[in-house]
Amino acid sequence: MYAIIKTGGKQYRVAVGDILDVELLENGSEDGAKVQFGEVLFAFDGHKTHVGSPNISQFLVHGEVLGTVKGEKKTGLKYIASHNVCKKWGHRQKYTRVKITAIGKEKEHKVEGGKHGS
Repeated sequence: MYAIIKTGGKQYRVAVGDILDVELLENGSEDGAKVQFGEVLFAFDGHKTHVGSPNISQFLVHGEVLGTVKGEKKTGLKYIASHNVCKKWGHRQKYTRVKITAIGKEKEHKVEGGKHGS
């Protein structure tokens, strides 16, 4: 089973057990916190597809926060030859690392996770 979720203005294809870096989460940013992604755009359970318009109602993706990490360093350089001016700057974006623990319907209280797929 896999799903496509939207968080932080980006879309991610996730399955149970995946570890991904998402934009910094305000709620539950400490290690071990449980998070839920409610904006599920698409889900496939192996037999049936669920397509949202724009979201699938009553469908959640559950995850666990593993910590906060920094992305790669981005550098910029501005050089003006006529004035002999050189300005260099850098930036490292912070991300929240999340492990997907379950994908399922909220309405039925049935959550699929692990290897069993129950």
